[in-house]
Amino acid sequence: MNAEQYDKMAKGAGFVAALDQSGGSTPKALRLYGIAEDEYSGDEEMFERVHEMRTRIITSPSFDGNRVLAAILFENTMDRDIEGRPTADYLWEVKNVVPILKVDKGLADEADGAKVMKPMPQLDDLLSRAVDKGIFGTKMRSFISAPGKGLDAVVEQQFEIARQILAAGLVPIIEPEVDIKSPQKAEAEEQLKARLLDGVSQLGANQTVMLKLTLPEQDNLFAELVEHPKVLRVLALSGGYSRDEACARLARNHGVIASFSRALTEGLTAQQSAQEFDAMLDKSIAEIAAASAT
Repeated sequence: MNAEQYDKMAKGAGFVAALDQSGGSTPKALRLYGIAEDEYSGDEEMFERVHEMRTRIITSPSFDGNRVLAAILFENTMDRDIEGRPTADYLWEVKNVVPILKVDKGLADEADGAKVMKPMPQLDDLLSRAVDKGIFGTKMRSFISAPGKGLDAVVEQQFEIARQILAAGLVPIIEPEVDIKSPQKAEAEEQLKARLLDGVSQLGANQTVMLKLTLPEQDNLFAELVEHPKVLRVLALSGGYSRDEACARLARNHGVIASFSRALTEGLTAQQSAQEFDAMLDKSIAEIAAASAT
């Protein structure tokens, strides 16, 4: 593990850019960016277009390690280059941004008010490749619609796979997203907090994880997790909130920093000039970094 990257993730100012839309969410991301589905054909061309979008973001002068701590990548992005260098290498060596890899393969069908992750039979191989490419940590997402035993199953699976990731020498981001539209959102968050505290307390002597959580209904609900010695960082997902709403909620949760995807790229389009694009990205990064500094 890279000690400089670990220190930056633990203490650095800024936020984590989530640039990890995968196969299912890529068409929507491109559509919001101003590229319609009839402008590309097939997965390879689609991934080429989204890599062009991510390259434009990462190479922008507005995107640097002073305000962006880390970037979460999709596997396809990790395997591509930016300006002739592997993406993870470019992020760290050129931008001083810590590279993180999304490792989950999507969600299973809902059961008991939650969706666990699909099986990941090739995970060990992926983790080995990630280590070789200089990746620092990983991210994996589950989805919770209601409190109950489905939520328990989500947390149990997250920690089980986190231990596998830790054994490979990487730092996992555990992401049990709670549906912002759930009528039982607050109750689910209370249960989730208790289960997460149980999970982190059972980690080994030198093991730490990061948490990526939905912005809670009760401000500072996750304060104990922010302060917990086994939690390197608590991140917030935007979860469908607009950037303004996400930043307002984030600012009220002290010690939590952003890991936004759609809220980060909101307002960016393929049709913008370099100057317009960089100005919009700078505004977005400035707002999210300020909300993460509280």
